Order: sequence, then structure tokens, then C-alpha cells
Amino acid sequence: MGEKLRVEALTLKGDTLRFILMGCDTAFANALRRTMISEVPCMAIEDVFIFANTSVMHDEILAHRLGLIPLKTDLERYVLPERCDCGSELGCSRCRAVLTLDVSAEGEARTVYSGDLIPEDPVIRPVNSEIPLVKLAPGQALKLEAYARLGLGKVHAKWQPVSCCIYQQVDERQLEALGIDRTEGVGKAFIFTVESTGCLPPERIVSEAVKVLMGKLEEFSEKMRRGELMEEIKEFEVVEEVGRGLYRVSAEEYEEEEEEEE
Repeated sequence: MGEKLRVEALTLKGDTLRFILMGCDTAFANALRRTMISEVPCMAIEDVFIFANTSVMHDEILAHRLGLIPLKTDLERYVLPERCDCGSELGCSRCRAVLTLDVSAEGEARTVYSGDLIPEDPVIRPVNSEIPLVKLAPGQALKLEAYARLGLGKVHAKWQPVSCCIYQQVDERQLEALGIDRTEGVGKAFIFTVESTGCLPPERIVSEAVKVLMGKLEEFSEKMRRGELMEEIKEFEVVEEVGRGLYRVSAEEYEEEEEEEE
């Protein structure tokens, strides 16, 4: 890729950005696409403490639904748990945000929505307040505490900041139709369409992906300078993942804890 990269924004409507990338090959364009999908961190619920759930929905299904709610993300104030020095399993104020839910159906049935989640940090809140979670019949209740943290899409799809991230190669005729001078369009050209889930602005997702990609390239260049490209391939080990993320707390235990704190 010997040409100079050139980027031009085409349209930005809500959470969808279309831009054109010129002066690169297909491999680089695809690397950028994959980085936006799997390497840009965003917030999602990971741990759920359930104090009361008398609805018909199982705890595990409810926790799964909570995890898939897109959350607004602040990359300046929060860090990935593995980069935080707190050493806590559930994190601290720098690497996790807390949301609580305490609803009940009194006289008639009611639907619990994502907007019923009350964030401790007003910035980290559901992108959409009208995502249905569960329906409660009269007399049923739901009380829980959810811990959200930053994560990467390569670990779980709930941490993917984009709902759509595609590109297509265009020729000089198509460049002219877009009003781009063919003399300036060097190398191959690709039109990207990036649709955010709402957790981050689409333009921020692109810029963060470029930072991640450039960091990987710099690391690779540094290894070349140090002559570390022929590293010994270690035996592949399969690490057994311990199931975590859902905690069931009985009402009695919760009341006892509150009394001790008082």
C-alpha cells in the first residue's frame, strides 16, 4: 500500500455514516471493517444480581436480555477491566457502571422496559428506553442490580458497537458520479457504510478503529526492528471458561445485608 490514504465523508444521518476510503488495497479496507466490529470497546451489562424475580421469565434469559441492551458509552472516563488496577472481580468506578431495576405490577399487568433501568452514572444509560424486557402479571415483581463494563466484540457480540459495517469497491466512473475528481482518486476506492448501535457516534467508532489498527501496525513494525518475527510457536492451550455473570440473592439475604450496613 504505497499510496497516500484519502478519506471523504459522504453522508452522516443519525447513527449511520457513509464515507469513501481511497489509496488502499482490499486487505486494508477489510482490516478496518473487522477492527470496527471487534476491537472498538463499548459498554454492555456483564454481571446481574437478582434479588427478586417472580415473573415467568427465568433468571438466565432475563440476564441475557439485559446484556444485549445497547448502552451509551464514555471512553474517556472508563477503561477495560483488564487495564484497571483495582483488581476487583466486579470492578470499580473506573471500569464498571451500575444500573438498578425495581418494578412491580400492582393492580394490572405491566411491561418492563429498558427505560426502567436506573443508572448510577447518568451517562451510561440504555440507548433506547423502549426495549421490552419482561411482562409482569398483577402481583409479580422484579428487583435486580446490573453491572456494565467495557468489552470487545471479539469476546461477545453484545460488545459490538456497530449493527452494520460494510464496504464496496467503486471505480472511477462511480467516483465521478459522487463528485470526486478522478485525478485525485489514486489506487482502489471503497465506500463504507457504518451504522452504530447508538453506544458511540459512528464517526467516533471509525476514529477509534483507526487508532487500534495503527497501534497494531506500530507494534508489528517495532517487532520487525527488534528481529522478533520468528518467535517460537507455543503449544495451544484451551482455557476452560468459568461461567459467571448471574447471581441469585434471596430476599432474606438481601435484608440481612441491609441491616448489617445500618
